[in-house]
Order: sequence, then C-alpha cells, then structure tokens
Amino acid sequence: MAISFDNAFGIHPAAIKVRSERAELLSSNLANADTPGYKARDIDFKAALANAVSGQQQGMSLERTSDKHLAASLGLDPAVGYRNPNQPDTGDGNTVDAQVERSLFMQNALEYQTSVQFLGGKIKGLMSAIKGE
Repeated sequence: MAISFDNAFGIHPAAIKVRSERAELLSSNLANADTPGYKARDIDFKAALANAVSGQQQGMSLERTSDKHLAASLGLDPAVGYRNPNQPDTGDGNTVDAQVERSLFMQNALEYQTSVQFLGGKIKGLMSAIKGE
C-alpha cells in the first residue's frame, strides 16, 4: 500500500512556505522602519495559501518565444499588498509601525512553529508505521 504524503501532511507544507515568505516581508518592514517613504507590506495569508494548495503559480510569468530561453517570473505575487497604516503620518511617508511589525512577526513565527511541530509528529507516525512499531 502506497503512502500519500499529500494526504498525510495536508496543507502544512504549503502553510510553512507561505509563513516563511511572510516572515521575510515582515522582517523587511522592520529593517526599513526608519526609511523615508517605505510602505509596510504584508501577505494575504488566506489567498497565498489557497494559491499554494491549488498549485497555481504565484506571480506573473514571462512568455518564452524560444525553447532556448530560460523560464522567468516577474515576482509579482498577487497575495502581497501594502498594509493600511494604523498610525498617523509621521511626515516622512513611512507606514511601518515597529511594534505592530514585531507583534505580527512573533505571531507568524509561532504559527510557523506549530506547522513544523505538526509535520514532525506526522513524520514520526509514518516512521513508526513503516518500522512496524
């Protein structure tokens, strides 16, 4: 009997990928907290996860006019957008609120760790089943 890893792991591998991408964006926001004109960005987790689970390619791809051309992506992810600022304009056009970003980063990290622990438990269960324990 074959083991279907897709059925065994569910959406957690896709969730880990999206959470990792979100962590990059949130850390970029924190790094640019003092950059004039920087706009805070975030991922619409629900939309990004739906794209990842359905296997849709994120972003826009370039048309290949020859088989010798390398495949490329423009890297424009429709699930990534600018966050509406919670604070009044500080005069420099920056919309990053460092406290909000830290809070969102920690929440994202906890949810990432939850998915990793769930997958670890599933893998241990599969290993026990394979070994006949």
